[in-house]
Amino acid sequence: MFKSDDLIKITLVAFEGISAFHLSVPCMVFQDIFVGQPPQFDLKICTENGSQFETGSGFDVVIDRNLSAIEAADIVIIPSWPNDLAEPSKQLIAALQEHHRKDKLLVGLCLGSYVLACAGVLDGKKATTHWAFSEQFQQQFPKVEFDPNPLFIEHETLITSAGIAASLDCCLHIVRRLRGSKLANDIARKMVTAPFRTGGQQQYIPAPINTKPLKETSLSLVIEKVEQNLNLSHSLEEVAARCAMSKRTFTRQFKATYGCTFGEWLQNQRLVLSQGLLETTQNSIPQIAQQAGFGSDSVFRKHFKTAFHVSPIQWRATFKQ
Repeated sequence: MFKSDDLIKITLVAFEGISAFHLSVPCMVFQDIFVGQPPQFDLKICTENGSQFETGSGFDVVIDRNLSAIEAADIVIIPSWPNDLAEPSKQLIAALQEHHRKDKLLVGLCLGSYVLACAGVLDGKKATTHWAFSEQFQQQFPKVEFDPNPLFIEHETLITSAGIAASLDCCLHIVRRLRGSKLANDIARKMVTAPFRTGGQQQYIPAPINTKPLKETSLSLVIEKVEQNLNLSHSLEEVAARCAMSKRTFTRQFKATYGCTFGEWLQNQRLVLSQGLLETTQNSIPQIAQQAGFGSDSVFRKHFKTAFHVSPIQWRATFKQ
């Protein structure tokens, strides 16, 4: 675990024809967002030989670092890979295998998972990638269990993400894992994106604040009260009645406003609360389950594991300073 004042060293591997989007996402999350404030990460970009190359977005980039930059890195990120899945060089494979032997974090964003699979570090493990390439990956790498459904899959020193926008979810998760939810949430807020999206579900974007006076039965005010009392039971029937709506009308208006069902939203809010409690308190798992409104610790453990692919105990251990 890194200390709070450690500058975490990240090496991002770029290559000819890389998408500017895939290159910029880690740059934004781990570097650009910290302009004007103390940095948390030391991001370096390297290429095979350290040279000028053309991106797939129509402009050239000059990189003066070669693969030797991987040696000093705490984290190495492969930001996708060309769609033709060209074979990675022996030099890159060797550098990644050496990094993995040191028990340091390797990240494959989108088709970057292909490079990690070529290096053999995913053998015997579950991994994800862009859904359109899942079948091809399974045929080429039968020892890897590819699952195209999660936004990202994490092992102790390996993380793979699904396609395109999921690379942002993955990078925010890395911030959350290494620096806590508060910083990850702050970054997400500045980027105007969701702090995290569980599984393949829709993002949970809160409704804009209404500047007009709110009636007691308005949707916004009722949901605000639910947020303040997540430990209590909140049935669809009861919440709809408080809004002076039928279940059907409430469900329709809620989904139009929040982009998901009330049940999905409520579970997401409870999961967010439980993350914070695991990270910042010494409360027992049953206590946290009760505080977050899950009722029993067995129900809490089930939903938490489904959402984050780790147990509450593992999550707490990850964030323990």
